Amino acid sequence: MQNQPYALEERSYIIQFQHPEKILAGMPGMSDALVAMLHNIDLVTYQTIKTHFDDNARNAAMDLLSDPAFAARVDRLPFVAGQIIVGLGDSITDDYQSWLEILRHLLALRRPQDNLTVINAGISGDTTANLISRFLDVVHAKPDWIFCFVGTNDARLHGESPSKTLLSLSETAANLNMLRHYAAKQTQAEWVWLTPATVLEDWIGVDWFLGPLQLGWRNSDLAAIAELMRTLPDPVVDLQAVFGTPANPDYLLPDGLHPSLAGQKSIVTALIERLVA
Repeated sequence: MQNQPYALEERSYIIQFQHPEKILAGMPGMSDALVAMLHNIDLVTYQTIKTHFDDNARNAAMDLLSDPAFAARVDRLPFVAGQIIVGLGDSITDDYQSWLEILRHLLALRRPQDNLTVINAGISGDTTANLISRFLDVVHAKPDWIFCFVGTNDARLHGESPSKTLLSLSETAANLNMLRHYAAKQTQAEWVWLTPATVLEDWIGVDWFLGPLQLGWRNSDLAAIAELMRTLPDPVVDLQAVFGTPANPDYLLPDGLHPSLAGQKSIVTALIERLVA
């Protein structure tokens, strides 16, 4: 985490995606006050920022539920009372106003009697290899459903003239199979894949945060990973089709990588339509 005197808007962006409390879970003294200090911000401002993003997710859920047809689809989601739902992924899931947080609010608003538990197991920056290394935590959660939205960071590029993606396509393929094998052997969970979405490549390179880090993504690499997922036997939510190529600008933040609130709403909508299909 970069400890610089960012403006409040920039600090909010970092807090939206980077959650050290997840990485340091179980550390004695872990609290909002400590996390605020790690973000170099006061406690009240930190909690206000978190509340703002949670309000965005809740308002997005309420807006979606205002459509009776969509609300009926939420009613038909194949979840049984008391079940545990885990969303596994990277920053697009870890986002405080992510598709998974919107789903959490949809279920709380529309199906409170079902007492469904939604666990956000997204951690910013994670690749498929990272997910394997921490998958035992998912096993211990005893999930009934696992929604796995991964692969974007496998395709990450580093440096001014990168010669390869962070993980090769063959490594990603092996890791996807390992994740599914791990879950099949040690959980009873239903598994659903969400493919990487598309990005706006030029926006990433000039972004105030991603640009100086010399990070990049190519839609062709993301499409190759999505194609891998389509060959797997589990249900797949194809976000390439949802976002378009190049991505719909309305569906992305100015960084060109992370979905905007509209993009996150489109993701959860596609997931729900797939589950009730």
